[in-house]
Amino acid sequence: MEVFEQAVNWMNNLVWSTPEQFPLMVVVLLGFGIFITLRLGFVQVRRFAHGVKSVMGIYDNPDDTGDVNHFQALTTALSATVGIGNIAGVAIAIHYGGPGALFWMWVTAFFGMAIKYTECTLAVQYRIKNEDGSVSGGPMYYIERGLGPNWKWLAVFFAAMAVICSFLTGNAVQANTVADTMYSTFQIPSWVSGIVTATFVGVVIVGGIKRIGQVTARLMPLMALIYVLGALIILALNAGAVIPAFGTIFTSAFTPEAGLFGVGSGLFLTTLVWGIKRGLFSNEAGQGSAPIAHGAAKTEEPVREGVVALLEPFIDTIVVCTMTGLVIVATGVWEERHDMVFDPGNRDNAVVVTDNSNTLIIEDGIPVNGEVTRNDFETGVFYVDEEQNEVFSGTLNTATGTFTDDEGNVVATVYTSIIENGAPLTSLAFEKGLAPIFPYGKHLVTICVLLFGVSTAISWSYYGDRSIQYLAGDKSIIYYKVVYLGMHFLGAIFPLATVWAIGDIALGLMTFPNIIALFALSGSVVVASKKYFNKMEELEGEN
Repeated sequence: MEVFEQAVNWMNNLVWSTPEQFPLMVVVLLGFGIFITLRLGFVQVRRFAHGVKSVMGIYDNPDDTGDVNHFQALTTALSATVGIGNIAGVAIAIHYGGPGALFWMWVTAFFGMAIKYTECTLAVQYRIKNEDGSVSGGPMYYIERGLGPNWKWLAVFFAAMAVICSFLTGNAVQANTVADTMYSTFQIPSWVSGIVTATFVGVVIVGGIKRIGQVTARLMPLMALIYVLGALIILALNAGAVIPAFGTIFTSAFTPEAGLFGVGSGLFLTTLVWGIKRGLFSNEAGQGSAPIAHGAAKTEEPVREGVVALLEPFIDTIVVCTMTGLVIVATGVWEERHDMVFDPGNRDNAVVVTDNSNTLIIEDGIPVNGEVTRNDFETGVFYVDEEQNEVFSGTLNTATGTFTDDEGNVVATVYTSIIENGAPLTSLAFEKGLAPIFPYGKHLVTICVLLFGVSTAISWSYYGDRSIQYLAGDKSIIYYKVVYLGMHFLGAIFPLATVWAIGDIALGLMTFPNIIALFALSGSVVVASKKYFNKMEELEGEN
């Protein structure tokens, strides 16, 4: 098992982090984003308003080919992208790259809008109509039908990776995050959370894309409203810190300084890469997932769905991620130590003993023959009381997780302070920010984790559904859904570090076939765009 985990981690690093200084994945996605933005003449700026009009239903025709309207297609895709990454991903980017990483997330989102426009235009352009009247679109179809039959192997590879990714990153990992959060906040057993969320997801996905679209059209605006409204209240309460927060973000984007306790690297390249990586991961531009949802839109105009899709990175990253980032920076939690009960069994805590024994010696609250870290930073001084009046001196048995004082007495609870990261950092920011008017700010984040996780699992089921249909036909879909729900429950009850890594590998391997097709077919998108917008201008001129 250890060898397997090492192999998975090696492969994950190869796909996402090689070369380490500036990963190939970042170069490919950002490179295509810049290329297609220039080739389409900054379509994300010029046609943004047209996208808003399309989502509002101005051009909707119920008789058009497709399964869901523009708004439902957008909310289905957004339900998959607006998720745990918006809560945890921004915090991780700031933790390792400093506040300036948020600026580079914005840059990524700007170019990501043009990428989404391109891939979702192609999804409608090359989609197929099924025997039952429904439609199927996505990279597997524009790879095979756009590049030609000789490239079918690449389409099959993409679809296979999409199925794997849907089981893991889009499903099991979401269930695990929800179950973990429910347990840590409310002590609800993981198996209970697993049964409840799997049942809800099952009831929705059994109805196919039409029911998924109806549910996400209600769920997505609700969860975004709760989260963004909470963030806006915090920013209003900390109004004096908002402008300085923007100043910190812009300044540290180009001249980063290592923050208190070393949070944020102080290195420009690290800030840049963390911002770009988390930005791409958050809005999924170029990874080929969203085109599967947009391929189901009711429209005869591929470009119209493209302009709807370009709104996605704007909402996901420039709106929701910005709210998270501003709350974290404005409240100052990103560079503060936070008191906690130290749990040696927690997988986020790492204890290293330099003499390779099982005994960590602690004198006056400080380890002397090793170090204790959490989130890659050393913990603070160890105390035996919550008020931190009496420091701990004694030993920690790393095999049993037992603290023993100098007199040989077992100490049940030991306290320390940590630099927080991920979703818990965002929870702390909301708790601190809302404290003057609402003492349960972290529960607001908990509710959003629940909603975001479940909605992501619902939408990703459709991505896997269309991919398995492409690979094995309609009859395979019901078996896929059964396995999907089983994976959801298993994800809730088992630790998933390796599963998360396998899902990330599959997500990365989806990206390369998709980008190859996007480069090759970008010319047809340029032609289709000119034709469509010329036609729309003529129609508006007549009116």
